[in-house]
Amino acid sequence: MDKTKVSQLARAVIETEALAAQALLDRIDDVFVDAVQAMLNCKGRIVVLGMGKSGHIGGKIAATLASTGSPAFFVHPGEASHGDLGMITAQDVVLALSNSGETDEILTILPLIKRLNAPLIAMTGNADSHLAKESDFHIDISVEKEACPLGLAPTSSTTATLVMGDALAIALLESRGFTENDFARSHPGGRLGKRLLLHVADIMFSGQDTPMVKLDASLSDTLKEMSLKSLGMTTVVDNDDRLLGIFTDGDVRRLLDSNTIKLNELQISELKVGDFMTTGCMTINKSQLAAEALQLMESKSINALPVVDENNKVIGALNMHNLLRAGVV
Repeated sequence: MDKTKVSQLARAVIETEALAAQALLDRIDDVFVDAVQAMLNCKGRIVVLGMGKSGHIGGKIAATLASTGSPAFFVHPGEASHGDLGMITAQDVVLALSNSGETDEILTILPLIKRLNAPLIAMTGNADSHLAKESDFHIDISVEKEACPLGLAPTSSTTATLVMGDALAIALLESRGFTENDFARSHPGGRLGKRLLLHVADIMFSGQDTPMVKLDASLSDTLKEMSLKSLGMTTVVDNDDRLLGIFTDGDVRRLLDSNTIKLNELQISELKVGDFMTTGCMTINKSQLAAEALQLMESKSINALPVVDENNKVIGALNMHNLLRAGVV
């Protein structure tokens, strides 16, 4: 294998496909906008058709549309002529993909789609094709050349189709006023969904699992509480459980390294946590997003947060491990 030739060819492919995508900028015209409007007005579903490589791209476009607020599904044109055409109704909008515009399987069912009077959007590389001429809206996705050196394998053409499909989906997203929360509701199992839907209350330690000691607790008892609760910290509270400060693993290390207290003189059972705790610490509310807790921890280079209510009463705690387990990180 000629490594130099392989690298050159790979770069050439990327450059060719990038130019094909760049050329689409001039195709965003009134027809494109009218197609978006037709999809926005759709009372049913957006039905995407495509054969072969266009079919694979069509499946992805349908999935992108569905996940960004535009109900959509993919129908295989070959199967449509054997019963699946019943999935398409007059309330739908049909988005047909064909680089040549002459795909037999699509042309076979074209009269039936026209009979339904469902708006037809065609994305082809041939404005003179049968599909382009029969469509209500034709979007040009033609390319100067395929990235395949043989000029055979669909490469630049499928990339152009995918890019234009994404352009349609995002234009629809914006027109619908689709928000991050809308996206999260359709992706509850994904990381983004967790970042947008999970709140601190969903993942924090609370009740007996909250590390908490009083102001006059000994360092010995404080370390026991930290070890028992395994959060690398404990809150220090008054008699009404209002937060006064925190004591962390880092405070322990700084205490042991202190020049003012020699390790061999340290009577850990006699020292009080109130003399060594950190005051003015960062806190978070249970109703805030878990992603906000992550952002706060990262910006302040800390690993744990007390959770307090509106009266500064400690009601829980969480650390980076909570966020990791929940998939927020």
